[in-house]
Amino acid sequence: MTATRLPLRFQVGARTLFAVERRLIRVALGLGEPLPALPALDRGVDGYAITSLPEVQLAELSGEGFITFVRQRYTRHFIDLTTGFDAYLAALSANTRSGIKRKAKKLAQVSGGALDIRRYRNPAEIEAFHTIARGISAKTYQEKLLGGGLPDDPGFIGAMVRAAAADAVRAWLLYIGDRPVAYLYCSMAGGTVRYDHVGHDPDVAELSPGSVLQIEAMRDLFAEGCHRRFDFTEGEGQHKRQFATGGVACVDVLLLRPTIANRATLLALAGFDGAMALGKRLVERFGLQALARRIRR
Repeated sequence: MTATRLPLRFQVGARTLFAVERRLIRVALGLGEPLPALPALDRGVDGYAITSLPEVQLAELSGEGFITFVRQRYTRHFIDLTTGFDAYLAALSANTRSGIKRKAKKLAQVSGGALDIRRYRNPAEIEAFHTIARGISAKTYQEKLLGGGLPDDPGFIGAMVRAAAADAVRAWLLYIGDRPVAYLYCSMAGGTVRYDHVGHDPDVAELSPGSVLQIEAMRDLFAEGCHRRFDFTEGEGQHKRQFATGGVACVDVLLLRPTIANRATLLALAGFDGAMALGKRLVERFGLQALARRIRR
């Protein structure tokens, strides 16, 4: 593990107001993965940024010689892929099932009578998928505001193709007519399928293409019969909660050297995050959600 300069962002929703950089070793844990022994820090390295630490392990981070700061708490959601597709559907709420059926029917109607889902897994297919999905990604707010779209650099594309050659990738596109409107890209390792990159054309958001594509991708993965879990990765979200069958309570943690600069940074982060939490409670109390969404974006 090597240290890199990572921004500690002061964010309002998707909008970053400013950021403070620190040299940190990033420790990204998998679904339910225990914390390994942390490598020693070189001079000039500020500490560690640990993501998706199971919350039950937080007490173990006594951080002797370090300041421990919890940046966020969330449930890391997953789908159990060993139950069979019919059992999975039956476990979803009645509202979710009826909503999926209604959305799929509406999309099929505007697509000429049937859903047009296209599947990609070998190297040539994955290269074609990337070209098409990039066109969708460029339109999304995740890419425009967060820089979180489908990557376009040669290193990522090369890694995609190598993973496809090892049969460690699955990808899907949803079309309306001849127009691609949603994509889902997943890497695979050790029986776990990861929700790596997803997006849809905002012009057709009212048709819920992402939800329909999600359930069709699940249908395919269950049919393969060789996967254990679908990992929705870090962070919360209504989409994840709606489709998940379980979850692990996780925290993202900063473990920093107790320098004056680091103490000041964490004090500022704590004050800012506290103000944002108070603002969220006030928004919910006075019904200002629509205004808050406009401000965040």
